[in-house]
Amino acid sequence: MDAVLTAFGEVLQPQVFLIIVAASAYGLMIGSIPGLTATMGTALLVPITFFLDPIPAIGAIVASTTMAIFAGDIPGALLRIPGTPASAAYTDESYRMREKGQVELALGVNMLCSTIGGLVGVAVLILAAPQIAAVSLGFSSYEYFWLALLGLSCAIFVSSSSPVKGVLSLCLGLMLSTIGIDVVMGVKRFTFGDTELIGGVSIIPVLIGMFAITEILRKVARPSRLPAPPPVRLGAMISGVGSTIWRFKGGVARSSLLGSVIGALPGAGADIAAWIAYALSKKFSRTPEKFGTGYPEGIVSASSANNAALSGAYVPSLVFGIPGDTITAILIGVLLMKGITPGPMVFVMDTGLVNAIFAVFIIANLLMLPLGLAAVYGSRRLLSIPQDILFPIILLFCVIGAFAANNTLFDVWVMLVVGLIAFILEENDFPLAPMILALILGQLVEENFMKSIIKADGQLTEFFARPIGGTLGVLTLVIWVLLIGISLYRATRSRRAETIGE
Repeated sequence: MDAVLTAFGEVLQPQVFLIIVAASAYGLMIGSIPGLTATMGTALLVPITFFLDPIPAIGAIVASTTMAIFAGDIPGALLRIPGTPASAAYTDESYRMREKGQVELALGVNMLCSTIGGLVGVAVLILAAPQIAAVSLGFSSYEYFWLALLGLSCAIFVSSSSPVKGVLSLCLGLMLSTIGIDVVMGVKRFTFGDTELIGGVSIIPVLIGMFAITEILRKVARPSRLPAPPPVRLGAMISGVGSTIWRFKGGVARSSLLGSVIGALPGAGADIAAWIAYALSKKFSRTPEKFGTGYPEGIVSASSANNAALSGAYVPSLVFGIPGDTITAILIGVLLMKGITPGPMVFVMDTGLVNAIFAVFIIANLLMLPLGLAAVYGSRRLLSIPQDILFPIILLFCVIGAFAANNTLFDVWVMLVVGLIAFILEENDFPLAPMILALILGQLVEENFMKSIIKADGQLTEFFARPIGGTLGVLTLVIWVLLIGISLYRATRSRRAETIGE
């Protein structure tokens, strides 16, 4: 109990709390403007975290992403344009409610369900993470090798409709992770005589390039103007919300737990959690024919799931150093920058930091209620900002952020080149999540493989000799077989369809 009070005491210190409130306002702004995703907002926040202590730095990231996921619902309901991908699953449902004169009810349900889902996700994080960390203290290099490989395999499995494109994206990330000095043998690799590459590719410019520059390029390629949003009555956002959520309380509970589990899968994230929760809600509904007509049951389930997934993604990130989604991939980069290596030892050596993260999640989700109302009230002004003014300012912040990572222009070029490559990949339906996970986990896979193969004296059977390591290895191989099977099945079906068409 003392540890909990100490954690809340640290987070509620005036300076830290003000940073959390400011980051919350920033997250609400980012989420409310279509085109500015939560991941992009987090990448832009990283340069500011250079100047903060670990707790306010992590608090800023947690608060901004929690708010951004909810705020993405605002333009979805008002304009039928989801502010973030996590809101896309129920944008049509929210907009239909607006057409029926129930936009305030839709936004009120979104806000309260996001808070409930977020708090359930935090409860799962608080209960599960320390227990898993205690078990994983006995892990050796074999378990960490299979765990990292399993994370990469899951990222391909869940993040793309095309496993082949997922694998190619993964390989690009692994190639980037091999640049620099070999972690085991100490040999320079792919530096081409350039001293800037000896330490490897810096993660921060890569993240800013992948998630911010790609959005800017997308806006340049397809410029558009947003329509004027309708006025919203704040009083109507409160009336009737409680009874609506109580009516679908089973869906809220199911989707919150489901979102927490999906969020813990590497590469899955809040958008996949929302789509699956919406689909399951329709399947189990007593009135599935009402879905798509402005029915709140779908909104209740999906908006609970996407905020719960945010907290769930922190379970593998904190316990194993394996990011659950792109946002926690950035968080791991920030932790490493602060000299903190995520893993089970964090729960032993930095319990104060872990408890503070739990406290920040609870406070950020509770702050969503008053700040969410303010965001909805100010949404008309936010949505009227011309995007041809907004995106040049964002580009300026990108350049400053990339330069500030190591005070070198080389990182700015890395950001621009990676951003251009990522834009081309996304335009051709290549998922970016496997690439960024591979960049972060590549070194972990290589280091633990080399340690294990040396310990095993070259005997591959030793990789399956330990109970947990062997189980993880079998799971990984099963996923590989499934990926190959799915690819072969799709290729056969496509060939058969072409034959019938001829």
